[in-house]
Amino acid sequence: MPSAPLIFISHSEADTQRLGQALAAELPLRATVALNGTLGAGKTRLVQALAAASGIDRQTVVSPTFVLVQEYHGVRTIYHVDAYRVRDDDEFMTLGVDEYFYEDALVLIEWAERVESCLPTERLTIDIEVTGLNERTCTLSAIGSELEATLADIALRL
Repeated sequence: MPSAPLIFISHSEADTQRLGQALAAELPLRATVALNGTLGAGKTRLVQALAAASGIDRQTVVSPTFVLVQEYHGVRTIYHVDAYRVRDDDEFMTLGVDEYFYEDALVLIEWAERVESCLPTERLTIDIEVTGLNERTCTLSAIGSELEATLADIALRL
């Protein structure tokens, strides 16, 4: 049974940066993070924060909506995937994403709810809800014992 979700309220870019830093510090070497939220909710902004905390120039981190997958290398490898324009599970799998799941890398998937059946059973899901002009409610849910322990460690950093 999954652990209780972690609720994080971001009131600013600085708060989102803090969440990204906590994720970068605590996520295991190999992890998949499913990012869900409406257009403009802050999915890419969170990826930028996590990438910056991983030694990647945040200016190079852009939404992969049209190329579908971006690859970044810092102190760890990050695959940034966008499922927004993917028609179905078959098209998503032709991107070779399933190979990324077995690498020592973070796989960050925006619009993950569109391809949920393709995702590894062990993953962290972050649902981002716009709750004000600059405010976001981030609900982090872990599936799998390793990520459940990681979620507890993330909570301690926040």
